[in-house]
Amino acid sequence: MEKIKVIIADDSDFVREGMRIILNADEDFEVLGCAGNGREAIELARISAPDIFLMDIQMPEMDGIDATKYIVENNLGKVLILTTFDDDELVQRALQNGAKGYLIKNHTPEHLKQMIKSVYNGTGVMEDTILESLAQKTEHKAGGFNEEEYSAREMDIIKAVAEGLSNKEIANKLFITEGTVKNYITSILAKENLSHRTALAVYYLTGKK
Repeated sequence: MEKIKVIIADDSDFVREGMRIILNADEDFEVLGCAGNGREAIELARISAPDIFLMDIQMPEMDGIDATKYIVENNLGKVLILTTFDDDELVQRALQNGAKGYLIKNHTPEHLKQMIKSVYNGTGVMEDTILESLAQKTEHKAGGFNEEEYSAREMDIIKAVAEGLSNKEIANKLFITEGTVKNYITSILAKENLSHRTALAVYYLTGKK
């Protein structure tokens, strides 16, 4: 397997160095460089072709929200947002700009690596705690999500995605195959013009795309 090439963008020297050490100690990863803000991360990406950006939201000069928008629009790589418990509104903005997942900063090394691999392999990821926070702060039925447009089985799938379950876990819960789950999710995403399952989870919980 080729190494997953990562750029780390965070204005904390401690956070950047900690993640750099963790990832470079694993043969599956290669840290191409570290940046103190979004602008520096973009400059690094132009010369080093990363697969994944670990992107803090709040940084000087260019924050993670604006940097994510530029990175996605210019196909520079996939973005995994680094966040804290009180960043929900900013997280939603980053998602709208194309971020593929979210990672709360108090992660374990193994969880960090697994989340990066999931995004690299095309799976949007989101922490359960953020999903719960979004659900508590916003009633999805007050927004634009319309359950009447979906069958009972499709709603089972959507609710399971919003719970943060993987395709395998959904399949086991609903007694169907993983392939069937994948087909349902693909169809639902196409219907709502959403790019990945994390966007679907947020849309269901908040009514906002």
